[in-house]
Amino acid sequence: MDSTTSKQEYRVKGCDEEGYLTDPNLWNETIARQIAEEEGISQLNEEQFEIIKALRTHYLVHASFPILASICRKAGSRTRDCVYRAFLNPMKAWKIAGLPKPPNVFFNTFDG
Repeated sequence: MDSTTSKQEYRVKGCDEEGYLTDPNLWNETIARQIAEEEGISQLNEEQFEIIKALRTHYLVHASFPILASICRKAGSRTRDCVYRAFLNPMKAWKIAGLPKPPNVFFNTFDG
């Protein structure tokens, strides 16, 4: 996909009706930025990109949604809730990472 491809063409060709990429191999940092803009994030910072890359690595190896605390460790974060802090919603991070929507994902938070 070249840089002249518009968001409309991209969404029609590569995303499902909810905006998730159907083929993770189409993903690149430009597409991540486009999806982030659609999700209300005007600019991705370094921490967010590290989280996105860790999500992608996990998915490409395991084909599953990860335990988020492990993603934080892999992204170099000192906190277990880095995905929530960086994106507010883990599914937003997953979508920006260019991964297909996982079925039946539930999030639990634990204090203590």
